[in-house]
Amino acid sequence: MGTALSDFDFARLRDIRASKPEAIGEAFASRKRREVLRGDGRLFIVAADHPARGALAVGSDSTAMANRYDLLDRLAIAVSRPGVDGVLGTPDIIDDLAALGLLDDKIIVGSMNRGGLRGATFEMDDRYTGFDVPTMVSSGIDFAKTLIRVNLEDPMTALTLEATAKAVTEAAAAGLPIMLEPFMSKWVDGRIVNDLSADAVILSVSIAAGLGTSSSYTWMKLPVVDDMERVMEATTMPTLLLGGDSGADPDETFAAWEDALSLPGVRGLTVGRTLLYPPDGDVAAAVDTAAGLVHPTGLAIAS
Repeated sequence: MGTALSDFDFARLRDIRASKPEAIGEAFASRKRREVLRGDGRLFIVAADHPARGALAVGSDSTAMANRYDLLDRLAIAVSRPGVDGVLGTPDIIDDLAALGLLDDKIIVGSMNRGGLRGATFEMDDRYTGFDVPTMVSSGIDFAKTLIRVNLEDPMTALTLEATAKAVTEAAAAGLPIMLEPFMSKWVDGRIVNDLSADAVILSVSIAAGLGTSSSYTWMKLPVVDDMERVMEATTMPTLLLGGDSGADPDETFAAWEDALSLPGVRGLTVGRTLLYPPDGDVAAAVDTAAGLVHPTGLAIAS
């Protein structure tokens, strides 16, 4: 079943936030860290940075991620499963998990730009409103993550590219791995739509790969699309596959991930809603299935 949280856990978390906020920093300072890559050299990261961008929907449920206690409970179950290497989140999520003592021996991935709120007229203005590199380094956060939606018809893209290049430069100077999640995007009937054709993903990778003064610590975070072999031929950078929203048949989704995970350069998965909110509600089973795809021989647990 995995490790669920109790009312006591949440009462303690509320008390820490209200009267002992310094305990969160102490939790970061005292937590047991690990190497980013170990064992089989692959990574399985559970993602939960969606709410800060106003993206609360999962499938047809527009407020699925709105209940923070429910989300934290699902994350607690997920990170307790064998083969889960870490978690991706914004400072509020990561602080909650640190205060709850759930981040020992886990990789923390800090989400940096959440300013392009879903559905906003300024959605393409993806400002860096979350983690920054100096804070991640001082807090012992292991990895950085950015979202780069490239809209050739929207001038706000230029600002996002410039800010991302700065983040990549700072991360490389600090020796902090940073994953870039690029898309070619456009406005369609007042909303942003990502182009998931192979040609568009390849173009987005080519643009993102050149950002910053050094690419030595850059990783890619890419969607699984048709002709994924050709996509992976577009980069030498280590790549994690993203899961996207749930809604597709789970068996088909897992099969697509399994095929893509066999490609050269693919190092694992970074998946959120698909596993945290599976159609049957069994978070542990969904996470275990994905973990088995990333770490089929169980080497992730080896130190």
